Amino acid sequence: MSFLRRRKGTDSSKSQNLRCNIVKEDEKNNLYESPRKESYNSKKWSCWDSCCWFIGFVCSVWWFLLLLYNTMPASIPQYVTEAIKGPLTDPPGVKLRKEGLTVNHPVVFVPGIVTGGLELWEGHQCAEGLFRKRLWGGSFGELYKRPLCWAQHMSLDNETGLDPPGIRVRPVSGLVAADYFAAGYFVWAVLIANLAQIGYEEKTMYMAAYDWRLSFQNTEVRDQTLSRIKSNIELMVATNGGKKVVVVPHSMGVLYFLHFMKWVEAPPPMGGGGGSEWCAKHIKAVMNIGGPFLGVPKSVSGLFSVEARDIAIARTFAPGFLDKDVFGLQTFQHLMRMTRTWDSTMSMIPKGGETIWGGLDWSPEGSSFNCGAKTLRNNSINNTDQIPNINLANMKNVNYGRIISFGKDVAEAHSSKIERVDLLDSMKADMLANLTNCDIWIEYHDIGDHRIKAVADYKVYTAGSILDLLHFVSPKLMARGGAHFSYGIADNLDDPKYQHYKYWSNPLETKLPDAPDMEIYSMYGVGIPTERAYVYKVTTATDCSIPFQIDTSAEGGSEDSCLKGGVFSADGDETVPVLSAGLMAAKGWRGKTRFNPSGIPAYIREYSHAPPANLLEGRGTQSGAHVDIMGNFALIEDVIRVAAGATGKELGGDHVYSDIFKWAERINLQL
Repeated sequence: MSFLRRRKGTDSSKSQNLRCNIVKEDEKNNLYESPRKESYNSKKWSCWDSCCWFIGFVCSVWWFLLLLYNTMPASIPQYVTEAIKGPLTDPPGVKLRKEGLTVNHPVVFVPGIVTGGLELWEGHQCAEGLFRKRLWGGSFGELYKRPLCWAQHMSLDNETGLDPPGIRVRPVSGLVAADYFAAGYFVWAVLIANLAQIGYEEKTMYMAAYDWRLSFQNTEVRDQTLSRIKSNIELMVATNGGKKVVVVPHSMGVLYFLHFMKWVEAPPPMGGGGGSEWCAKHIKAVMNIGGPFLGVPKSVSGLFSVEARDIAIARTFAPGFLDKDVFGLQTFQHLMRMTRTWDSTMSMIPKGGETIWGGLDWSPEGSSFNCGAKTLRNNSINNTDQIPNINLANMKNVNYGRIISFGKDVAEAHSSKIERVDLLDSMKADMLANLTNCDIWIEYHDIGDHRIKAVADYKVYTAGSILDLLHFVSPKLMARGGAHFSYGIADNLDDPKYQHYKYWSNPLETKLPDAPDMEIYSMYGVGIPTERAYVYKVTTATDCSIPFQIDTSAEGGSEDSCLKGGVFSADGDETVPVLSAGLMAAKGWRGKTRFNPSGIPAYIREYSHAPPANLLEGRGTQSGAHVDIMGNFALIEDVIRVAAGATGKELGGDHVYSDIFKWAERINLQL
């Protein structure tokens, strides 16, 4: 028994030792595992991590596809596309060369805002090593490397609208100035390449590059750009057998060349001294592409809150992100401070007031555009009654005349039901001292809360009151702009005051040249919802932020509604509404009028938007979008035919899809 007791005791001690060893092993394991668990648990996945990973993933995929595209044989994309869609049609240049068209009239390109390259010639210490490097266009590398330095050098002087001390940024010259905006993103390159197919080269093509940040007259004051354009056109006519030039302006370049045509006729020192016959002797046709003749509502939202539809939507996905100090860059504040020194932006403020753009309870467009329709009707000047695929009974009348409304209910209510506070009384009130300590100064910081509230309490702003609003919130900008641009409708164009350059880019306050053999074209895309009016709200952010934002929660409530994300849309090319691009050719310049005393033939050429069928088509060959239209085969063919000698009648005259002629009838414009 004693033996059994000893054995039992032994087993008991072994069991006890085994349990001790297990406990010790567990403690040892816990000793090593615990820090790992704590470390793992302490690292939580944040929204910022998700954003970084997503951006990194998108960039990696994009660069991989770009590398793949650039390394594969050039025939592969074409082979794949032909396998999917069948044989590709010839580009316009190849097609017209087969028809026997050859180089004839010299061609002058006039780029628009932001599409022309700008390079540094003198800068501060932070810009060391950037001499003659592109600050705008190309890769935009310096924007990512030194954003604050980049913004400083892209800004103009807030008092003079010219160069700040110690900084000189100048336009890139030659066709490369605007053939591509960035790598792989063409602007003029496709048109240039197609013209080359019928024999054009650099001696018969000229890019009239200019610093698009400056007011139009200041491009002459600082760089003598208008004089250079005049000299180059004269040289091209002289060296090409006396053949007149075909001028092709795009976007804001349309307004710039309108200014040029008055400048070149005017006597010095204000003008170029070419005389009243200069345009008749040197210009065959002006083929305006996407021209914002009467301004764009988008410019108002840009000046008011540095916003457009896309930026407002981005804000909804990342509330406050763009307003915060991210990597030392408060994006919106810096952007507003920089762009409000660019006087050229004021050339695109809507012109003509309520006569053109509508008032509180009416607008020329009414409810004739279905924002949800995939295709637009095809009409011409002689056929404006058929409206397929659009049920007007289900469409709600839109108050497009209210360019800015504070609140969706205000945007939709009848004017008699809107209670408004007089903004002029608030403008007369003294500004309160700015007590906020903001790193970035913008003019909103000097207004004060009571004035910001007054802006919202006025409720609604039409094209007639937008100027008062902008004078109220950005007095320095508008003080400079008032010396260079005008936005009214002339009562008497023979009044000597209209000889001043501030009126020359407004087609409602100036006459076309005395050149009856010249032709003028309005060429633009249609069928894309285009920003026309906005619903705003007052923000509750910090004192240093921009106090107004587009109210992206404002929705129309149906698929076909023209109110989406706080933006009312109308027919256009995604940037310029049809009303602005086409009205002058449809009415103001149609036949002999006070705006067109010599009866220059004016034609409308609209291009119905058709998006690319697949990724292999890139940006498409039938696009009507504001920049992508520069690759539209039908538009390119029209330009080449005119450059080769065709007239507007030979092109077929007007080619219209929109309701521009109906809208023109509703506008009471004295002719």
